[in-house]
Amino acid sequence: MTTELTPELAATIEAGFARRDRANMGPTIAFFEQLLAEHPDNPYVLYEVGGSYDTAGQEETAVGYYERALPGLSGETRRKCLLQYGSTLRNLGRYDESLAIFKSACAEFPESDSLRVFKALTLHAAGMKDKALATLLLVIADKVDTADLKRYEAAIRGNAEYLS
Repeated sequence: MTTELTPELAATIEAGFARRDRANMGPTIAFFEQLLAEHPDNPYVLYEVGGSYDTAGQEETAVGYYERALPGLSGETRRKCLLQYGSTLRNLGRYDESLAIFKSACAEFPESDSLRVFKALTLHAAGMKDKALATLLLVIADKVDTADLKRYEAAIRGNAEYLS
């Protein structure tokens, strides 16, 4: 049993993902479940199985796969799994758990704008609307490089600080 992502396995995963039909996830789930049977406990396959169930709206099922996958993942795949796991917890109304995942993930991947945006969605869903807006204001201040916004960067950051 390998927990590696070999080039062959990566190509197989990519092929399965490319054939995905969001309107009918059954074939994709079956594909990745079969791949998991061939590569038991492989974290990269576990992640894809979880993502397939997640896309199909079966969040409760997806959570278990994400939790099993995360300890063995690294790099970009780990970042994506953390984002999807945190988002799924939010969709299930498990806001405290979701925020804990996003706080940890943002510390692990501080350059990830998508993690910060999805953290803001959880903050908003949890009723922390000011903190959600503050998080998004900081993403804007950090990433939108226009003369118009740069002129007001200090004000944007000041408002973010005030709101958080």
